[in-house]
This record gives sequence, C-alpha cells and structure tokens, in this order.
Amino acid sequence: MSDLTLTGLCGALRAGSTNRILMRYAAERFGASRFTEGDLRLPLYDGDLEEAEGIPEAVERLAAQIREADAVIIACPEYNKGVSGVIKNAFDWLSRVKPAVWAGKPVAIMSAAAGRAGGERSQYALRLCLNAFQPVVLPGPEVLVANSSQAFDAEGRPKDDATVKLVDALMANLRTEALRRRAEAGRAAA
Repeated sequence: MSDLTLTGLCGALRAGSTNRILMRYAAERFGASRFTEGDLRLPLYDGDLEEAEGIPEAVERLAAQIREADAVIIACPEYNKGVSGVIKNAFDWLSRVKPAVWAGKPVAIMSAAAGRAGGERSQYALRLCLNAFQPVVLPGPEVLVANSSQAFDAEGRPKDDATVKLVDALMANLRTEALRRRAEAGRAAA
C-alpha cells in the first residue's frame, strides 16, 4: 500500500537545469517505488494541428504518466517573471486530453532560479495555471531555491540545510496526501 508512483515535470528543457536537479532530489526524498520524468519536448500547441492530426503521441504519453502517478512534482524556473513557455505549452496540450489528468491529483511545486527570490513569481503563476485543472496543489512549505547555480553540490544535493528541511517537509506532505487519496479511492472501489 505504501509503494507510490511519482511523476516529475521540469519546466526547463536543459539537461543540467537546476530545476531538474531540484526535481530529482525531491523525488529521491519522496521515496517513490517508481519515478518517471515527463518529457516536455512537445510541439507548440496549435488548434489546427490538433484538428488535423489529433493529440500528439508525446502528449498522450505525458498524460498517461500523470494519470498513472500517485503524485506529481513540478519544478519550474522563473522566465521573465512568469512560468516557462515549456510548462505552459504542456498545460495547454494536457487540457485537451480526455479524460482529464489533473483533477484530484496531489501536486507539489518548487522552483530554482538565479535571482534572490528563487522563482517566487513563477510559483504564483504556476498555481494560477493549475487552478483550472483542479489538482490538489499543496500549499507548502514553499521551496524557493535562490542563486541556484551555486545551490547544489556535485551530487545534486542542496548545500543549504534549510532547503533540505523544506524539501523533506514538502515531500512528506505530498506522500501523506497521495496515501490519503489512494485510501479514499480504495474505499470508493470497495
């Protein structure tokens, strides 16, 4: 009953992104029996493309990963005081998939950014973007990693003990919510 699946979405495409490092560290601390990273290298959303060709296979694959996960982590950088185009594009495509993938899904968000606020604005915008899909976005604790290029050691661990404690607390909350949701689903099915 405690083996949980976790999907991670990184709002930056760069392999060495500090958000990818943060997401992977958080997944490790969550302790999932299976962790998958969603691939956000998707075509730009285009209604004409959708009409002509349907939902792209890469979008369907991403939707299946989210649907099958007990919980989701989203690590998103702050680009020009908002969410990255990569994550927004993924949300636009995922909003077109049936059945919906987000409703009731436990989600933890976090950010790493070069600036001193650690991506605070992107987290606010991310919450607004997700609201329409009705996931269970955890209120906190907020994980905001500032000066991110200097924040991690060579093994991808935060150098700051406060960040470690915040990630651990957020992942404990996410695990609790995922287990609660799974128990509810089990009772409903019985």
